[in-house]
Amino acid sequence: MKTIKYLSAILLLSILSFTAAAQDAVVISDGNFIRGTIQGTDFVTVGIKKDDGEVQQFNAKDIKEFMWNSETFVSKPFISHKKTEYRFFKLIEAGSVNLYSMGGSTGVEKKRRRVRFMPSIGLGIGTGGFGGFGFGGGVSIAGGGNRDDDEPRQPRRQGLIYIEKPGTGDMLEITPEEGNPDANYRYIKNALLEKFSDDQDLTARVKDMNTFDVKSIQSLVKAYNSVHQPAGSN
Repeated sequence: MKTIKYLSAILLLSILSFTAAAQDAVVISDGNFIRGTIQGTDFVTVGIKKDDGEVQQFNAKDIKEFMWNSETFVSKPFISHKKTEYRFFKLIEAGSVNLYSMGGSTGVEKKRRRVRFMPSIGLGIGTGGFGGFGFGGGVSIAGGGNRDDDEPRQPRRQGLIYIEKPGTGDMLEITPEEGNPDANYRYIKNALLEKFSDDQDLTARVKDMNTFDVKSIQSLVKAYNSVHQPAGSN
């Protein structure tokens, strides 16, 4: 009996250890993924240590998304200097309206340059598994002040924040400026009113707000998604 209990304990520990080691994943395409431990990302590439110990690196353009510590990072295309490039965006809220962040404490920003994002159709976002929601839309960087300098910058704690409502135009940057919440107030307010235009209660709430930060924006998107279903969902 003691032997059986001992073996059962070892088996349980092995299962738990395997689960912990395999909680991260790189999704190359639907149904094609690699489990392991994410080593880090600079939002252009991601490295994963597979269960056999091999470390493999992927460019954003070559994969669909990756999951790291229960968070999803999605590959999206943009146009820079007439070339199409890809970058990873962290999914913050998913639903009829999607909220993303890019940059911040997870990666190091070496240079900033203006980029124009192009539409991307049918991006799959994994939430709690592989596959999941199908999100499209492009990105349009607007507002947010002057971001055209090419001077190297130190890593920032807060990433850039983007909002997207598939089928209603480009994804927009709505990053509140740290230490100066009034800087982008009007732009952020108008963007939120546009995305929530079919919800009178929420638009009234936005109109009454005097300032925005990441937490309040996330709360608004969560509230909208709680009562509005994504287009095409049952």
